Amino acid sequence: MNRKVISLLAAAALAVTMLAGCESSEGSQEAAGDITVITREDGSGTRGAFIELTGVEETDADGNKTDKTTADAVTLRSTDAVLTQVKGNAAAIGYISLSSMNGDVKALSIEGVEPTVDNIKQDKYAIARPFNIATKGALSDAAQDFVNYIMSKDGQTVIEEQGCVSVNSEAAEFESNGAEGTVKIDGSSSVTPVMTKLKEAYEKINDKVDIQIQQTDSTSGMKTVSEGACDIGMASRELKDTEAKELTGTTIAKDGIAIIVNKNNELKDITVDTVKKIYTGEITAWEDVK
Repeated sequence: MNRKVISLLAAAALAVTMLAGCESSEGSQEAAGDITVITREDGSGTRGAFIELTGVEETDADGNKTDKTTADAVTLRSTDAVLTQVKGNAAAIGYISLSSMNGDVKALSIEGVEPTVDNIKQDKYAIARPFNIATKGALSDAAQDFVNYIMSKDGQTVIEEQGCVSVNSEAAEFESNGAEGTVKIDGSSSVTPVMTKLKEAYEKINDKVDIQIQQTDSTSGMKTVSEGACDIGMASRELKDTEAKELTGTTIAKDGIAIIVNKNNELKDITVDTVKKIYTGEITAWEDVK
């Protein structure tokens, strides 16, 4: 065997060794290295609920609230973007609606309690919030019919099938008023997947109503319905006092906020206090997560 062939074989062996080393390094990021903190944009209802429930939002003696999310956090504008980022980054941590969970990431237990519908129903899971819709004034017959569907036994069954908790389990079966027209809906990206399933199920019952859903964020949804540009706004949080003055809020479901990490991360459980410290920048490395 000549020297050229030997050199080529040695180079190939080195490349294989380096590749294996890279794979090992990626797989071990769950235990070491800097944490990549993923958060949502300011108008997000999921962010609003998350920072309130975890204590990342602090309130001073005068009642002024301050979001203490670290400036180093990566801010994303949708649930899908958070899922994609955490799936592709072994060092990442993020939060999403539990109803939006898929097999691409891993949800952590909170203080020994898994994020499940049953645990949310029993108020055992610490990080949970309402899914709300908001309307202004009298609704059109078409919009009222769809709201009636959402709150009916039929609609609440769809909600539970999507991994949320029903808020009206004793509701009667739906009877349509036979309305015709268009219903415009705008708001939360966390509520949108559930609302889309509700739309699809409702239109099988009454195909004379065209339901148009625009995904933005909770604050935008409240603003749009307030301005009369849509019939129904979606919020993945409680309505703010200023919003509630002119809008009528209705809780359609209860949903957990899942704390998610990359599937290569060996961490299984975390405390609310640790989540707070990660998101305020007090903890910045995985080896400091207890």
